[in-house]
Amino acid sequence: MSVFSARSRFTLEASRYYSYAIVGDPSLNLHQILHLSISHQSLKLIQQSHAQLVSLGFTQNPFLATKLISAYAICGNPIESQLVFYSVLDKNVYLWNSVINGYVKNCQYNAAFGLFKRMCYSNISTDDYTLATMSKVTGELGELNAGKSIHGRSMRIGSASDVVVANSLMAMYCKCGEFGQSWKLFGEMPQRNVGSWNVILSGYVDSGYCNFDKEVWGLVRDMRNEGLKPDSYTVSSLMSMCRSNYGRELHCFIVRNELDLGFGSDDHLGCCLIDMYSRNNKIVLARQIFDRMEHRNVHTCTAIINGYVQNGVFDEALVLFRVMQLRDGVEPNKVSLVSAIPACSSFAHLMGGKQIHGFAIRRMLNHDVSLSNALINMYSKSGILIYARGVFEDGSFCKDTITWSSMISGYGLHGKGEEAILLYDKMLQLGSTPDMITVVGVLSACGRSGLVNEGLNIFNSAINEHGVKPTVEICSCVVDILGRSGQLDQALDFIRLMPVEPGPSVWGALVSASVMHGNLEMLDVAYRFLIQLEPDNPSNYVSLSNSHASSRRWDVVAEVRKIMKERGLKKAPGCSCININGKSHCFHVADKAHPCAISIYEMLDNLITKMRGAGISALLENLT
Repeated sequence: MSVFSARSRFTLEASRYYSYAIVGDPSLNLHQILHLSISHQSLKLIQQSHAQLVSLGFTQNPFLATKLISAYAICGNPIESQLVFYSVLDKNVYLWNSVINGYVKNCQYNAAFGLFKRMCYSNISTDDYTLATMSKVTGELGELNAGKSIHGRSMRIGSASDVVVANSLMAMYCKCGEFGQSWKLFGEMPQRNVGSWNVILSGYVDSGYCNFDKEVWGLVRDMRNEGLKPDSYTVSSLMSMCRSNYGRELHCFIVRNELDLGFGSDDHLGCCLIDMYSRNNKIVLARQIFDRMEHRNVHTCTAIINGYVQNGVFDEALVLFRVMQLRDGVEPNKVSLVSAIPACSSFAHLMGGKQIHGFAIRRMLNHDVSLSNALINMYSKSGILIYARGVFEDGSFCKDTITWSSMISGYGLHGKGEEAILLYDKMLQLGSTPDMITVVGVLSACGRSGLVNEGLNIFNSAINEHGVKPTVEICSCVVDILGRSGQLDQALDFIRLMPVEPGPSVWGALVSASVMHGNLEMLDVAYRFLIQLEPDNPSNYVSLSNSHASSRRWDVVAEVRKIMKERGLKKAPGCSCININGKSHCFHVADKAHPCAISIYEMLDNLITKMRGAGISALLENLT
C-alpha cells in the first residue's frame, strides 16, 4: 500500500510539473522535473524530460544540459550522458565536470581520466571540483604519477589549500600506498574538517603498521581538541582495527551521541559493531547488538553469521542462516552464502552445505568464483572429494589462483599427492602463477603421500623459477616431507639453513617426525625449541609428556606435568560431533552432559562386550 501511494504521489507530482512546463517558465520547470526524476531515479521521466528539452529548443542550454547529464549518470546511463555532452557546442567547465563525475559514479575511471585529458587539451580551466574528482580517479586507478600531476596543478592555481581538494589528494596518496605523502599533506593543511581526519585515520587502518594505542587513539584525541566531533564514518574506521576495550568506548560514544546503529535507516555502524565484537571473541555481545536491531537486512544477517563462523559456533550460524529467510524474509546474497559455507566444512554439517549449494544453483549464484572456491573447500573438508572436483570442473566460472589452490589442497587433505601434483602442473601449463598457499597445498600433499623428490623439486622450482618467497609455512612443509621419510638429520640441516626464522610450525613438524620414527634425541632438540617459542601452549607439554610416557620415562613425565601445574596450563579436551535429524551432538572425553548419556554408555558397553567376543583386542585397548 505504501509503495503504491509513493508511486501515485510521484506520478501526480510529475504531471503537475509538466503542466507548469506548458503555462509557466519552461526552462525552470524542466529543471524541476529533472530534479524530481533524479530524486526518484526514474529513467523514464528523464527520457521524457529529454524529449521535452529537445522539442522546446533547450539543447544548448548549459544549465539544463548539465542537469540532464547528471540525471542519466545517476540512473546508470553514462553513455547517454556522453551523447548529451557532445551535443552541446559551447561547453563550459560545469559540463565537463558533470560528465566526468558521471563516469566516476559508474566506476568508469579510465573513461573519466581520458575525458579529463581532452579537457586539458581543450584549454578549459579546471576548478576545485575537477581536481577533487580527478584525485579520486587517479587513486582508484593507482596512477601515482598522474595523481602527483593533479597535486602540482592544484598548487599552481591555488586550490591545494581547499579542504575538499586536499582531502581528495590525501585519499589518493593513501590508495597509491604513499601514506607518508598523505600525512605530510595533512600536516600542511591550514584548515581541516571531519573528512580530513577520516581520510588520515583510514590511511592508518589501510597501512597496517600503526600502533592503535599511541598513534590512532592519539589522533582521535587531537581531533577532539580541535573541536571536531567524530561522525559515523570515523567510528566505523576505528572499529575495523580496534580491540575490545577500545571498541566498548566507541560503543559508548555511539550511544551517547545517538549515532544510528541500524535501529533506524542506516545499518552500517551496527554491522561494524557486530564485526568488532566478533573479531574480539565477544560473540554474545555481537548477538545482543543484532537482536536489538529493528530493521534487519542481508548485511546485518551476514555480519552476525560471519561472526559465529569466526568464533567456531557453526550450529548457530546455520540456524541464523535459515531464520533470516523464514522469519525475517531476508534473501541471502552471494556474500551471505560465502560466509555460511565454512560452517558446513565437516561431515556433520554436510547436508547444510548441500542445501546452500542447491540454493546458489537455483538463484544462479554458483557462477561466482568466490562462492565456487568456498564450495570446493567445504566439500574437501567434509570428505566428499568427488563433489569438490565437480565444482572445480564446472566451466561456468573463471578459475583464479585460489580455485586451483583449494582443489590442490583438497587432494592433499585426502592423501592424493600424485593427483595434486598433476593439477599443479596443469595450473602452471595454463599460465596461472602459484602463490604461497598453492605451494603449501601441493607440498603438504607430497608430504602425506611420501613423494619426497617430487616435493623438493616443486619447492626449488617455486622459489627459483616462479619467484615465490620461502615463508615459514612453506619451509615447515619441506621439513615435514623430509621428516616423514625418515631423513631427520637432513630436516634439521634444512632448518638451520632456512632463509626465515623457524617458527612453531617448523619445529612442530620435526617433533611429529621424531615421534613417528622413535628418535628421542631429535625429539628432545625439537621440543626444546618449540617450548621456547610457545611456553604457554599446553598442547606442547601434553605431547611431550605422552612421548616420554610411551618410552616409560616416568621421571620426565612427572617433571613435565609439574611445569604445567605451576604455569596453570590445561589442554582443552578433544571433541567429536555427529549430526542426527539436522541437530548436532558433540561429545568430549568422559563426557556425561548429554541428556541421553546413560543410554549411550549402555550401548557402548554392549558394543565392547560384542567386540571382546569377536576378539578385537587392539581396538578395545584404545576404547578402555
